[in-house]
Amino acid sequence: MHQRALRSRPRARSRPLSFAADRRRAISRRRRRLAAGALALCAAAVAIVVALSLGSSGEVGAATHFAQSWSRGDYGAMYRQLTPAARRGLSPGAFAAAYRHAFRTATAERLAVAGKARALTGSEVEVPMRVHTLLFGTIAADLDVPVEESGGEARVAWSRALTFPGLQPGERLTRRTELPPRAPLLARDGSTLASGPASAAGERTSPLGAAAGAVIGTVGPIPAQRRAALEAQGVPGEAIVGTSGLELALDDQLRGRAGGELLAGSRVLAFAHPVAAAPVRTTISPAVQQAAVTALGGHYGGVVAMDPSTGEILGVAGIGLEGLQPPGSTFKMVTVSGVLEAGVAHPSSVFPYASYSTLDGVQLNNANGESCGGTLVEAFAVSCNSVFAPLGVKLGAPRLVGMAQRFGFNQPPGLPGAAESTLPKASAIQGELAVGSTAIGQGQVQASALEMGTIAATIGEGGLRPAPTFQAGGSAPPVSVLHDPTAREVRTMMIEVVRNGTGTAAAIPGVTVAGKTGTAELGAPATCTPSKPAGAASSSCSTSSPENTDAWFAAFAPAIHPRIAVGVLMVRDGFGGESAAPVAREVLEAGLR
Repeated sequence: MHQRALRSRPRARSRPLSFAADRRRAISRRRRRLAAGALALCAAAVAIVVALSLGSSGEVGAATHFAQSWSRGDYGAMYRQLTPAARRGLSPGAFAAAYRHAFRTATAERLAVAGKARALTGSEVEVPMRVHTLLFGTIAADLDVPVEESGGEARVAWSRALTFPGLQPGERLTRRTELPPRAPLLARDGSTLASGPASAAGERTSPLGAAAGAVIGTVGPIPAQRRAALEAQGVPGEAIVGTSGLELALDDQLRGRAGGELLAGSRVLAFAHPVAAAPVRTTISPAVQQAAVTALGGHYGGVVAMDPSTGEILGVAGIGLEGLQPPGSTFKMVTVSGVLEAGVAHPSSVFPYASYSTLDGVQLNNANGESCGGTLVEAFAVSCNSVFAPLGVKLGAPRLVGMAQRFGFNQPPGLPGAAESTLPKASAIQGELAVGSTAIGQGQVQASALEMGTIAATIGEGGLRPAPTFQAGGSAPPVSVLHDPTAREVRTMMIEVVRNGTGTAAAIPGVTVAGKTGTAELGAPATCTPSKPAGAASSSCSTSSPENTDAWFAAFAPAIHPRIAVGVLMVRDGFGGESAAPVAREVLEAGLR
């Protein structure tokens, strides 16, 4: 059986030699085709890898660099990355302006790249961004940057959709905002100063009535010079804001925080609710405010009262903050401070009695042509020009101007709406007459009642100048102006002004008051032409009438540890000791009660 089975198998037959050779040639051809295909596949893979590599370092890198430049506010670097076509239709200034406008619209404060960029389909790159805004909080959105090859480099194909993350082509960034109701203004004792919406006159309701108007100020449409700043805070263009007085000085606190929608076309990118501000407590004393307005009456002028130790404003009447006039002899507080600090004279220094001094050949007269002199204390008490004009010359313009600037001249007073008191640079005050006139508060010196009241407060505080403020508890550190011994000497002289000098009308029974009068001539100070030779016509003197002089008074009380300082200006109202000192006394009394 086994053998039959073996015999039943078919016998193998041999193939011809020509067929075997053909088979070998076919196998070789297939191998060559496979090798060529493999090489082609490898080349394609390499091409893909190279393309991906170029995209990462080119398109993605360009988009990332564009976004990072934006986060640094480097609009110039961003602009240089644009395609030539984009730059042709857009100037660098217009490019930067588009981004600044978008920032203001969104109330954006800063932005940053928030993650790795990634290539999308086509030539677009997605860059995650995070924008921190004042109004809408933090906005996380993608910036889709179209990138094109130009000149062998990847460049940004710019459109306005790139001015803010989350914008899509054709969309424009806008917002709709509104302010909450304006917060009430409170006095320092917590009572209401102003509340409610504005009246037709731009004023809000106040329990003090007309007496509050000078200090509360007004509200109204946004002034042009503040529009850009308020827009950046989210304030709508049609809003009513503070325009003067406390309403202006504390406008940021009173407005509260705007709310509304940030829109990309018709889509809402972000939303915020309006937040009303809490009532704002000010430094104003109702009693002092009422006294300042009443004492000023119908006169054109200004009154400012403050707490010398803090700079907190207690009351304002008339043009006390913004009115600038020559301060006259109240400026001698500055001059005598400079004289004492420099050692040019001392309180016991004695000066000859005279009715005028001669500077640059011109006679500079005392008030009413009176004769005065004696010690420095006595000359200060009666406001003796014939002593202080030459002392100013000895002190010199550089030291005189330097002392005035230490007291606050030629610098912002720190209260919105308050005017800056000024005098020329030392290099511009040439000649004895110019220096002497400046030393007695004439020439080109311009001051406010706020400034002269601040100078008085500085002397009362031992030479430390307070920073004026309307914000209760918000005073800045004082500035050192004088050495304490100098301030004490000036204070002694100011006490003598009220006790025995030109300021007796400011005296308060039982209280030591320190003050300084001023009578500023509107025009050239009273002078006489030089004496004429024998036989010539007699020299003529010019004098000023009370209608052509401003009356000033600056004071603090009590003289030791003062609680109130005042500056009073009465425009074209006579002499300081007669017109301004009584006004100051009424305000001081109100502050001491």
